Parts: sequence; C-alpha cells; structure tokens
Amino acid sequence: MNAPFRSLRSPIAVLPTENIDTDQIYPGRFLTVTTRAGLGEKLFADWRYDREGRPRPDFALNRPESAGAQILVAGRNFGCGSSREHAVWALAGAGFRAVISTSIADIFRRNALKNGVLPVVIEKDAQAALVAAPGATVEIDLAACRVTLPGGVQVPFSIEPFARFCLMEGLDELQVLLKRESEIAAYERAARPPLLVSEA
Repeated sequence: MNAPFRSLRSPIAVLPTENIDTDQIYPGRFLTVTTRAGLGEKLFADWRYDREGRPRPDFALNRPESAGAQILVAGRNFGCGSSREHAVWALAGAGFRAVISTSIADIFRRNALKNGVLPVVIEKDAQAALVAAPGATVEIDLAACRVTLPGGVQVPFSIEPFARFCLMEGLDELQVLLKRESEIAAYERAARPPLLVSEA
C-alpha cells in the first residue's frame, strides 16, 4: 500500500535532459533483485557515480540544492524506452513522490501511478521556470490538480479520475477491488441463475 498523496510541498531537483530512458533511470545490470529494497541507491547510477562509486559533485541529484527533494523536474519525454518498473521503484526509493515534465512516456506514467509516484505534465513555459530554479520549493495540490510555482503562479494539470482517487487514498487497483469485495460478492449472488433441479 502506498502512502496517500493529497498535496506535496518540497524542494525540486532539476534534470532537464530530454529523452531520459528507463535504462538511464535504473541501469539494466542491476535487474537482479526481486525486492525494492535499496533500489533508490541505484537511481541514475551511471550519472550519479564515477567508476569507483564516488558521487559526481556536478550531477543534479548530488548538488546541495537537491537535498531532500521529493519532486523531480525533468526534460521532455521522460521515462521512454522499456517498460522497466524498476525505474519507478528506484525513484520512489530515492524519496521522489512526483515527476514534472512537458511530456512523460506513457508506460512509465502508468507504472508511476500504480506505485504512488505522481506524473505531472505542464506547459513548456512553466517547466522552463522550474528548470531555472533548482532547489526552489514547489507545491503540488492533487485535489485541485494544480502546481504552485516558486513565484506563486498556479499551473493546472490533468489526471485520470480513477488514478487520482487511487493516489489520494494510497491504493492500487487490486486494493480498490478488495475494499469492495462484499459488494462484488452480493452482485454475484444476485446475478447467479437459479439451479435447475431435476424432477426425475
């Protein structure tokens, strides 16, 4: 069960590179685990660390202004490539609850929604304002479907109603069904045709 997501106020980490694919987010050589524990340490591993495993000080997530960021501001077409769910798990494991971009790859977007990470698509001008302000505090209001930029400007975004409900309640699709198990059972009982009894 994911933590409910209703609103989030956080500094932003800025990674404006376009076409960041899932192999860059979570390199394929780490696809040897069956649990999510520790995946956040491998997030952007080839960019965050040098060959000796030391953090690269010039990488966005290693800079002081990114400390504590729960919102990642990314470039266009974020999360493209394979359907690797580990990419979302790594983002969540590193503490990110939302990704903001001008476009987010569809499969990545669906995986994010299922794992409690909010994908937010906004207009280019608004995204450019965020890219220019790494470390600034941004607020995402999921109930109102809007992002408040550092200067106070509010930018709307859209999300499917069912996905919004699941995020706000901290549920995935299966958990939603299980919460209505008694209703489903009652419907099945009512819809079940009567048994025919032979008079022989």
